[in-house]
Amino acid sequence: MNEPLLEIKNLSAWYDSDRKVLSNFSLQLGQHEVVGLIGLNGAGKTTFLQVLSGLISTFHSEGIWFHGRPLKFRKQEFKLCRYTVFAEDTSFRYFTFWEYLSYVFSAYRKEVPDVSELIQGFHFENYTDILLNDLSTGSRRKVFLITAFALKPELLFLDEPVNGLDFESTEYLYKQIAGYKEYGTVLFSSHILESIAMTTDRVLVLEEGKIRQTFERRQMNAADIREVLHYENDI
Repeated sequence: MNEPLLEIKNLSAWYDSDRKVLSNFSLQLGQHEVVGLIGLNGAGKTTFLQVLSGLISTFHSEGIWFHGRPLKFRKQEFKLCRYTVFAEDTSFRYFTFWEYLSYVFSAYRKEVPDVSELIQGFHFENYTDILLNDLSTGSRRKVFLITAFALKPELLFLDEPVNGLDFESTEYLYKQIAGYKEYGTVLFSSHILESIAMTTDRVLVLEEGKIRQTFERRQMNAADIREVLHYENDI
């Protein structure tokens, strides 16, 4: 890997000071790569993405760098370079898709592009004028995914993006993730091995808040990852 796009050294994070959710968590993300985080529920995947997104302030790190320069997650400069699709997001409930899309692009200081291909790819044509509050979980997820892939941030964080999607939209999502390296870097969490194996250059296996093992693309083997996870059924 050349100079990392994002580098984090020995990160610890917690909600309760007596119990760390993440500990000694170190990570490097290269430019134009797709990296998967996989782990059982409670491994710390969502917490890590929330830290990256500036939603958790109770953390400590020995160093965080973006393009080789020290970084603070809540700085506006970094916010404009990343976008996160969360596993559970009930914000902007009284916006329609078009209103939300317009709001995000204004916040990121960009012009709204033609998103018709993304709308069709995610089979969202009949829902663009419905309030997010009235959409199903899967359809609401599509609002944020379409926005993410239209925005094309340098860093795209996806938290369990497959959850709630229909089969065709899931297949389309895999193609979007795999092809995203043209625009930037994707870090996404999942407990579904298929989504990781089909799209990523590297897989990071999380267990109890630490990276237990890393698999490069050429090393990816479902049986080996399951063995590391000590779980055989739902992964």
